[in-house]
Amino acid sequence: MVDEKLAFDLLRNLVAIDSVNPSLVPGARGEQAAAEFLRDWLSRQGIGAELQFAAPGRPNVVAKIGGASARAAAHPALLIVAHMDTVGPGDMPDPFTPIERNGRLYGRGALDIKSGVAAMCAAAVSIVKGGAALRRPFVIAAVVDEECNSIGTEALIKQCTADAAVVLEPTDLKLVIAHKGYAWFEFITHGRAAHGSLPSEGRDAIRMMGCVLEKLDGLDRALQARPPHGLLGAASLHASLIEGGQELSSYPAECRLQIERRTLPGESAAAVESELRALLDALHERDADFRATLRAMSSRPPYAIEPEAPIARAAAEAILHVTGSAELAGMSWWTDTALLAEAGIPGVVLGPRGRGLHGAEEYVELESVTACAEVLRQLLLTQCA
Repeated sequence: MVDEKLAFDLLRNLVAIDSVNPSLVPGARGEQAAAEFLRDWLSRQGIGAELQFAAPGRPNVVAKIGGASARAAAHPALLIVAHMDTVGPGDMPDPFTPIERNGRLYGRGALDIKSGVAAMCAAAVSIVKGGAALRRPFVIAAVVDEECNSIGTEALIKQCTADAAVVLEPTDLKLVIAHKGYAWFEFITHGRAAHGSLPSEGRDAIRMMGCVLEKLDGLDRALQARPPHGLLGAASLHASLIEGGQELSSYPAECRLQIERRTLPGESAAAVESELRALLDALHERDADFRATLRAMSSRPPYAIEPEAPIARAAAEAILHVTGSAELAGMSWWTDTALLAEAGIPGVVLGPRGRGLHGAEEYVELESVTACAEVLRQLLLTQCA
């Protein structure tokens, strides 16, 4: 069985370490202190772990455990991944002081997802100290930068592979087998600067962008009207940032709009871009003076795995064994699971219960941390022993 006290103590220590992502909050401390602490903690538990740097000052913690033969040891059966970075503290009081109350642990990162790091490590320690003879090895990895650009997981998959993966994120102990992707684009409408008293010489780029927004509103309604994905619902888009103009007395020469499009399995960023370019073409056909360009900024793919895939079936059985029920679910936000899948490692998403993601009051239910660790232990025994 998993050592509950060990898991909770590790969680408290991790929450107490500021590991705010410096890509999100300029000047933030980053993950190195947390990574060094975790490496040393694992060493004290008899697990050799190493730091693998995704960028200067930003190391993943990676440990490979078990395996009865050199051949088996070369290809792990399972990769378990959780991220150490957090978003900024915002208006959370005492964000790095873990507070336990009514079976909950409060603090920045308690739920997202230092609880998962603690569960993953507690499961690994239980396997090692229990003396289980593992025919196949497994890898645990605490990665950096999931909250921004996922450079930690991108670095990890260059050095590590496995038959399958579990990515730890807050899921209320449900088994997530699908999540949305996203694509970011920038529209730029091109007007002509002129004095505000000379309408025959000026072209208003901001009013042109109003036409774009009207078309985007119609496109979003069309997305909502399409048959929904069974676990994820409808695709969507929203206008995120807009700026334009130079002063009150001039016609604006340019307006910029950045949007986010949330994608479903089967949708690609390239197809979304074609859809948006068709929107601009229609506006130009309606008004020959309309001028606009579109720029693709960034995207991440959606993800889905069949419920009968081996890792999904095995994870569901482990959850059922520990909790008495196993609910399959989808997740509206993106996870590193999609990156692992692109590298040929199919995966599922699992994690503890709690509330307050990125909010002023974040907590994890401690009982669910123990349950999550036990699910991972059961899964490791079935996949590696």
